[in-house]
Amino acid sequence: MYTKDIEITLSQMAKQLLDHQQKDQLLHASIDETLEGLRRVISYNDWRYYVQSDPVLSDYEYDQLFAWLKKLETLHPDLVSADSPTQRVAKGLTKEFPTVQHLVPMLSLENSYNADDLIDWDRKAREAAGLSEIEYCIEPKFDGASISLIYENDMLTRGATRGDGISGDDITTNIRQIRSIPLSARFSQYGIQQIEIRGEVLINKTTFKAFNEKRMAENQPPLANPRNAASGSLRMVDPAEVAKRGLEAFLYHMSYHTMEPGKDEPAQLQTHSGTLDLLSTLGFRSPAREKKVVKGVQAVIDYCLWFENERDNLPYEIDGMVIKVNDYALQDKLGMTTHHPRWAIAYKFKARQSTSKLRAVEFQVGRTGSITPVAKIDPVHIGGVTVSSISLFNEEVIREKDLKLGDTVLVERAGDVIPYIVKSNADLRDGTETDIVFPTHCPVCHDKLFKPEGESVWRCININCEAQVVERIIHFVSKDAMDIRSFGESNVRKFYALGLLKDIPGIYELDFDKIGQLEGFGKKSLTNLQTAIEQSKAQPLHRLIFGLGIRYVGETTAKTLANAVSNIMDLAQFTEEQILSLEDIGPKVAGSIKQFFSNADNIHMLEKLATLGVNMTNTKSAAAGTGELSGQTFLFTGTLHKLKRSDAEEMVEAHGGKILSGVSSKLNYLIVGDDAGSKLEKAKKINTIRILSEDEFLAMIQ
Repeated sequence: MYTKDIEITLSQMAKQLLDHQQKDQLLHASIDETLEGLRRVISYNDWRYYVQSDPVLSDYEYDQLFAWLKKLETLHPDLVSADSPTQRVAKGLTKEFPTVQHLVPMLSLENSYNADDLIDWDRKAREAAGLSEIEYCIEPKFDGASISLIYENDMLTRGATRGDGISGDDITTNIRQIRSIPLSARFSQYGIQQIEIRGEVLINKTTFKAFNEKRMAENQPPLANPRNAASGSLRMVDPAEVAKRGLEAFLYHMSYHTMEPGKDEPAQLQTHSGTLDLLSTLGFRSPAREKKVVKGVQAVIDYCLWFENERDNLPYEIDGMVIKVNDYALQDKLGMTTHHPRWAIAYKFKARQSTSKLRAVEFQVGRTGSITPVAKIDPVHIGGVTVSSISLFNEEVIREKDLKLGDTVLVERAGDVIPYIVKSNADLRDGTETDIVFPTHCPVCHDKLFKPEGESVWRCININCEAQVVERIIHFVSKDAMDIRSFGESNVRKFYALGLLKDIPGIYELDFDKIGQLEGFGKKSLTNLQTAIEQSKAQPLHRLIFGLGIRYVGETTAKTLANAVSNIMDLAQFTEEQILSLEDIGPKVAGSIKQFFSNADNIHMLEKLATLGVNMTNTKSAAAGTGELSGQTFLFTGTLHKLKRSDAEEMVEAHGGKILSGVSSKLNYLIVGDDAGSKLEKAKKINTIRILSEDEFLAMIQ
């Protein structure tokens, strides 16, 4: 972006401008020239500070120049340019984030976890390319929030989140607050008219630590990890708050570009490494310095292993490396699947591990009465997250791992996400350790616990147990159940603790006058809550059935039950044999359903919900079994990019098809998204099942 001569010139100009300001006169420069000089110097220092981490001005000097620029632009508003450093700062709040479509879909990457995976991927790439050796570009896999930027005629015109890969949220105003992203870049000097580039927004380790320390000093809860902090910051409604987060951005991929008429494509755009260098030259923070171009898979493996050992020395979090075929023409030849490009793969680093002390075990009660032991350990930092609580699942896990209070334990984050205890280190015991005693009675209601035959989980079977009641209400109002927005877990717990809510029917009998007196409940939030509760009364029957929290009954089984009746009360008359005759319902599930509808308290709850106006009928039952997909069964697995799973299932049902909960000979179609697992492998072994991609499914529906 800046040659040495230009850098010297701009540094000298900065000192001259500071002298001019001190004299409070423009000397021989015109207003236009002074404004242009100020903008160039400030933009240059932004680049040195936020991209190169090597400022040339002190904070005081920078603030002087910035204040002078603002003053001159206020006096001459007709001379304000769109890419002036003063135009980053947004005025007012962002009321909404409209959805925008990416110029090119943002596909996921195929993952690899060891050298054998990379060798196999390289073999497939060489066979498809017809080459004995391929040149690759390797770069860090940043652990942040994905973004897509569009520049037109050198100006930043749009910034968006990844979203579902096809479209994302327009967050342009917040993107402009990130000072390592140029508001303008001279793409035109390379003949580029429009370009879409991809990258990652992140918070470096030092900034994240300082930000959390400030929050805790203000009695605010610390943010969980840099990745979530970056992602959440991009969707904040106040751009001024976004600016305070100290976000940074790496831009690492060109997905689309158009050239000016009559201009030839620059040589840099023939390879991925060349693009990274071009972005760096134009002032973007790209992994140009971290990248490495190599030939052959062994060199790829060597660099990945070396970088894994160096990851802790980086100022930001990474969770692996990305390997890309360097030549763009070869990338086009290799193409892509509906899920991922064939010319790129992610190499995931090994799970992070650390040791800590097991200090205590708490026993938590779930909505179905399950008792879950939770280990409390000395806080330990693993892969950007501070871990202090870890689920131990059940009593058998404690026994199998031979865990004792006071043990030194090895903690790992599986996939850099879920923490668990790998083992205890018995060699370090000094005799002060004590056994973990599993309770015989519920830690909340103190009723005796039971462990059903063939199960590993102890349960409290008192349905009036306070812990279960609260968890059942939380489940009932959740997004996938009755979807009562503005309610949420915190409000459920608050209302219950204050005696404003005691059971599920109580949701529809809340005293809004009392709630309106609580802190945080203004007129608008109160109206939103009332509206959401009232609208939930009209939810389809399958959502109500799922919301009841019947053990083993998921969303698919809830739909099966709803389609089998006209009114939910009909299920109380079903025998266990009749329930077993329904699609994909086995003995264990049928027994649980029969038990629920044989309970007088549950029937009384349903009757009360009916009197309160909650829909108890299946309005779709008359249409069930009709349509062009009538008699056909479907199952979705993996991550879809164009549809939400629930929307896709509703499309099937709207056309008369049925959704199954598992792979069996009864299944006709398996629709496969990203990261499809055992269901796909099982389906491949049944010749009668047709396996479709998301696009193929959409073509069938249309």
